[in-house]
Amino acid sequence: MTTVLDTRALNRATLARQLLLERARLPVLDAVAHLGGLQAQEPQEPFTGLWSRLRSFDPGVLSELLVERRVVRTHLMRRTVHLLASDDVLAWRTRHDAMLRQRVLGVYRAELAGVDPVELAAAGRAVLADGEPRSMGELARAVAARWPGPGAAPSARALGEMLVAALIPMAQLPPRGVWRARGGARYLPLSVWLGRAVDPPAPDGDDPVGRALVRRYLAAFGPAATADLRAWSGVAGLPAAVAALREELVVFRDERGRELFDLPGAPRPDPATPAPVRFLPAFDNALLGYQDRGRIVDDAHRGLSVAGARVVLVDGRVAATWTVGEETVRVAPLRRLSADEREEVAREGEALAGFLSEGAFRRVRIGSGTDGDTAR
Repeated sequence: MTTVLDTRALNRATLARQLLLERARLPVLDAVAHLGGLQAQEPQEPFTGLWSRLRSFDPGVLSELLVERRVVRTHLMRRTVHLLASDDVLAWRTRHDAMLRQRVLGVYRAELAGVDPVELAAAGRAVLADGEPRSMGELARAVAARWPGPGAAPSARALGEMLVAALIPMAQLPPRGVWRARGGARYLPLSVWLGRAVDPPAPDGDDPVGRALVRRYLAAFGPAATADLRAWSGVAGLPAAVAALREELVVFRDERGRELFDLPGAPRPDPATPAPVRFLPAFDNALLGYQDRGRIVDDAHRGLSVAGARVVLVDGRVAATWTVGEETVRVAPLRRLSADEREEVAREGEALAGFLSEGAFRRVRIGSGTDGDTAR
């Protein structure tokens, strides 16, 4: 009989895989790889994500990895910008090609109806052949004259999105994404930036990258359903990869009856395991990495994960949002917090404030509620 894992059991497994149950003693590059990358359309958010997951995290190390080209910012899962290990980007990018194109077309299909994607990619590569980094707008304007009509010409935004997010595997270059640095997004092809070609597609009928994605996803997010895997990656064709691996996976069910897959030796802690307070950045994959997010956030607050709210986990679940302003970390509870919970939130918030300000301030204010404001 298949074991049923309740919501709390899935929560504790998720926290363990996401390095949120206990801060890990991992090198930064190993942590980025283990997590399958970090969502990074907000350039500074991965630093908070790793601070909440790693012991003695030094943001300068992540910046160095980006400058040294060992990690890279690129469009990948769900057509969103992620920060990934360079080896993973090169191995995984081709497997995401079809999804990336379809997602761009889902927004700009009418505008791009008269544009041949092969011709557009060739035009973009010709412009980039001089090795000069360009913004999306600069690249789009450089090729736009090829598509003057006869109807309405495609917008620069449509051409640029198709080029940088789908047709040409691109890297977003530093200083974008460097700690406490500001800079617009400028692009070069991944093969130019990393000095290595993106791995070619597998022969028809074989899907080694799909199988690798399944294993890596389960290591960081399992136990999970195939719908969760699709929600994380955006790729539709992975159930076949799950089926090919079925004999090496263990199978559970959740309380809704969904079939969940996992790696045999992966951690599944006792549901009674205490969970510490954790502050998560905007769009953290601990929330967005699932189709069913009920293991970590109540349905009433599910929208926070896609709205870009930064959230606080209390006892492993989303219990507050947080912002930074006027040299203070401000916490807005979503439910009544006990006195002990407020104290733990305050302590972790002080540590976060010190990290974000490099020691300039450590003030925390826990917002109004039945207990009133708490300031420290």
